[in-house]
Amino acid sequence: MSFYNELENHVHEQLSRRNFLSKTSLGLGAAAMASLLNADDSMAKKVLSGTPEGASLPLGKPHFAPKAKRIIYLFQSGAPSQLELFDYKPKLEQMWGQDLPESVRKGQRLTGMTAGQSSFPLAASKYKFAKRGDNNMMISELLPFTSSIVDDVTFIRSMHTEAINHDPAVTFFQTGSQQGGRPSWGSWISYGLGSDNQNMPSFVVLLSKGRPGDQPLYAKLWSNGFLPSVHQGVVFRSGPDPVFYLNNPEGIDKTSRRRMLNSLAKLQQAQFEKILDPEINYRMAQYEMAYRMQTAVPETMDISKEPDYIFDLYGEDSRKPGTFAANCLLARKLIEKDVKFVQLYHQGWDQHGNLPNDIKTMAKSVDQASAALIKDLKQRGLLDETLVVWGGEFGRGSYSQGKLTKDNYGRDHHPRSFTIWMAGAGVKKGFVFGETDEFGYNVIKDPVHVHDFQATVMHLMGVDHEQLIFKHQGRRYRLTDVHGKVVKPLLA
Repeated sequence: MSFYNELENHVHEQLSRRNFLSKTSLGLGAAAMASLLNADDSMAKKVLSGTPEGASLPLGKPHFAPKAKRIIYLFQSGAPSQLELFDYKPKLEQMWGQDLPESVRKGQRLTGMTAGQSSFPLAASKYKFAKRGDNNMMISELLPFTSSIVDDVTFIRSMHTEAINHDPAVTFFQTGSQQGGRPSWGSWISYGLGSDNQNMPSFVVLLSKGRPGDQPLYAKLWSNGFLPSVHQGVVFRSGPDPVFYLNNPEGIDKTSRRRMLNSLAKLQQAQFEKILDPEINYRMAQYEMAYRMQTAVPETMDISKEPDYIFDLYGEDSRKPGTFAANCLLARKLIEKDVKFVQLYHQGWDQHGNLPNDIKTMAKSVDQASAALIKDLKQRGLLDETLVVWGGEFGRGSYSQGKLTKDNYGRDHHPRSFTIWMAGAGVKKGFVFGETDEFGYNVIKDPVHVHDFQATVMHLMGVDHEQLIFKHQGRRYRLTDVHGKVVKPLLA
């Protein structure tokens, strides 16, 4: 036998061995495909061919019994001021206009927008607070509708983060890292728990704006990062085409589309057999998902059949596609279709100046719909299995940015303390956790770091945040990096 024949046989032997190992150890590809393709469909079986029968993974199932089956995350991009909304501080009224004591600030790092200020005059909220609910929680007059649901809500007043600017802070909340490139929270949930509806993505993103010209949002916030691409968040937009490129082009009907996908699957499978890249199968799974979404998405996104009392509950804006209110209503419809993670981003909260007027506008844009979502889920029996989260990337400082007057002031970024609320599956009701000092500047009781918050939410979904791991470039990654602990006092 010639040297070249021996080499060829050796390559074939290695390829065969590699083929075997890949098809047994890359069961993740099969798992993703099985979760996204209809297992009874002949096309699915062809795409999955070659994967050993009975191959299993510790994915697609929770680590322990979950309290929550789904998450709706109402992310308030731009950082709403806790001092105007949730964290009442009468001390600021008493010391209005006086400088923030250095003993409170303790040399904290500031942004470039206030680092040059010669003084830091304390600014009390222009808006009044009142006791609400059975536990007499102090809530701002800016949130009359939220005030009506406080007995169903847990407020965390002791949140803190490491990031001081918007982009790294939002990225930190959504991916567990201040740098881009990591998988988003929803992608981790999709990767770990799979999908409950074969015709819809497990991770859907909805976008809205409360006012123009605010902090931008980037696709990295809902990216799958280094996880398989099937776990990327899918943006649903307002209008006749909620998902780009979902509809068939002119001259292509459903039957033609099916034939095309069948032929494409054969080509993709042949390519997979040759180069053994699991991303080929993930790509095919996305094509198949898009095919099934052609029917499921328009039906889900159609709110025309909702009764008038539902629009009255969510507010007049709920009739306007693309608004926060309309997206809250869609979020309810999506979780009814068993979408596991629904992420709403609402822009407009970055108020360095003219805060009293701008925060009034923003609060009005979210207050009624946020409360309506809780009430709607509750009346449908869905709140006990759905976790709703409301909050931004950091808080706002207790001193005025720029000139302070009785009617106007601004607030700079403040990562050392802010407020988030949660409601629904697995969390206590009518509960306040954590405490800030009398200036609302530092956490003095029960601090909750971003990684702690992530670990707690994952726990409610039945996921051990230390065990949901993906190995990439020789390192084991997880959402909470090497940090985070479950905040058990928040749990019901």
